[in-house]
Amino acid sequence: MRPGLHRGDTARIDAVLATLASVHTTPPPDGVPPATESQFGQDGWPDVAADPEHFLSLGLCSPDWLLDQLPTLAAAASAAEIEGASLLHFDVRSDNLCLRDGRVMLVDWNSACVGNALLDTASWLPSLAAEGGPAPHVILPDETPGLPAIASLLAGYFCARAGLPPIPQAPHARPLQLMQSRTALPWAARLLDLPPPV
Repeated sequence: MRPGLHRGDTARIDAVLATLASVHTTPPPDGVPPATESQFGQDGWPDVAADPEHFLSLGLCSPDWLLDQLPTLAAAASAAEIEGASLLHFDVRSDNLCLRDGRVMLVDWNSACVGNALLDTASWLPSLAAEGGPAPHVILPDETPGLPAIASLLAGYFCARAGLPPIPQAPHARPLQLMQSRTALPWAARLLDLPPPV
């Protein structure tokens, strides 16, 4: 579905959340891998620390900001609770949603895994906000247990990849990751009480 959901699409956003809640209570089929083996379960901050130039080329923050805040972002991401028993779609965004008559169907289950249900909802919010939807804190309150660590994990994933060379077979991947980084990084910084990226 394009374009994405917008701030006024409360009913449709609620329908997506209801569908996710249903997915998360559905027993996972046999053979679905754990979230620790999935793409969003990979902590990107060590990659940024080892080679920050790709990330800094995005212009999302200054080198000084990254130097000062990277230890906190990395520590939070490494503490993120990934494991769990819930079935996760783990690639929720507008082009993987089909909305019709108030109902939502999720398509493209290539990233399906089993883990912490909070990961699934949180990983959707950067693209939702970037496409004109509400800010992440409108969907998941700042006080949600475990959210700062998960937000930092997701920000690290997007930020570590958005500045890498394009993927010929998936040319939309890097622009999408950059779009998600622009929301995910300030979100993680705010949840961790860090200065805004500058």
